[in-house]
Amino acid sequence: MRRLRKIAILLLLALLLPLGAAGAEQQEEQHFVLTFVGDCTLGGTPDLFSAKLGLVEIVGEDYGYPFRNVQQYFSEDDATFINLEGPLTDQGFPAKKRFAFRGPSRFINILTQCSVDVVSVANNHTRDYGQVGYESTLSLLQEAQIPYAEHEKTSLFPLPCGLKVGMYGMSYNRMDQKQMVDAIASLRKQGAELVIVAAHWGSEGSYRCNDEQRSLAHAAVDAGADIVWGSHPHVLQGMEDYGDGIIFYSLGNFSFGGNGAPDDYDSVLVQQEVIRSADGTVRLGQRTLVPVCISSEPGYNNFQPIPYEKDSEEYLRVLSKLNGTFR
Repeated sequence: MRRLRKIAILLLLALLLPLGAAGAEQQEEQHFVLTFVGDCTLGGTPDLFSAKLGLVEIVGEDYGYPFRNVQQYFSEDDATFINLEGPLTDQGFPAKKRFAFRGPSRFINILTQCSVDVVSVANNHTRDYGQVGYESTLSLLQEAQIPYAEHEKTSLFPLPCGLKVGMYGMSYNRMDQKQMVDAIASLRKQGAELVIVAAHWGSEGSYRCNDEQRSLAHAAVDAGADIVWGSHPHVLQGMEDYGDGIIFYSLGNFSFGGNGAPDDYDSVLVQQEVIRSADGTVRLGQRTLVPVCISSEPGYNNFQPIPYEKDSEEYLRVLSKLNGTFR
């Protein structure tokens, strides 16, 4: 009797094990969603800092204000990336330049309360309040445990979802292709599963990438980068599937306190799927584009981006800028 019972148990296990193994294999493939947006100036110039309609006064202590209309995308993804265009600091003095941006140090709460997970500080405004303002910003980011990419430096960090990301930052004042390629190789050697190049480049106001952008972007992907995430022109430029990677030449402005009345209000929020296969390899998956207006009020910039209505004239215009057909 015991022998028959043992045989029955073994037969039952033999039937169940393949199902369990198949289920485990399905669970091993993991899907992540990363959100990318463009320039976020969470502050303003000295003359706009205390202006009634400036970002600093409008936000006050309502730290959820800038990203309220897109918060669902930030909260429900696995990581949100922004270009932090200007320091968050209460120290230093403005640089002698036409536009010197600064947000108060308390605006670090915008990032933490709005589910911003990673920032790039590799841009031409990051030192608008000198080295002291820059270091103050980095200290705030470190305290908030928000990883960041600096100019000509690598950064390697795990996202909360477990994906190990490597980032390299570069800005137009100096873009060394060999250094970029070496940095990508170094990040791969250190174990980065996904490599992102945060590139601040291109001509302001131009809807077309230039030859230098294209050459560097292609070199980055050829060297092993998965995503090239561009900023600086303050308008949208095209995106390009190249090799196994994706290139966003410019995602334009997003929550941009640097201008209360810009010429172009179009922007986009990109959600990129990343897939980790059962064997541990990582590849890019599907991509979702969310065309947005950088202001939720008509006629002026209130620094609060909001999605355009699907298939509206504005929605389709954004897509035309991204696919290169905009004239």
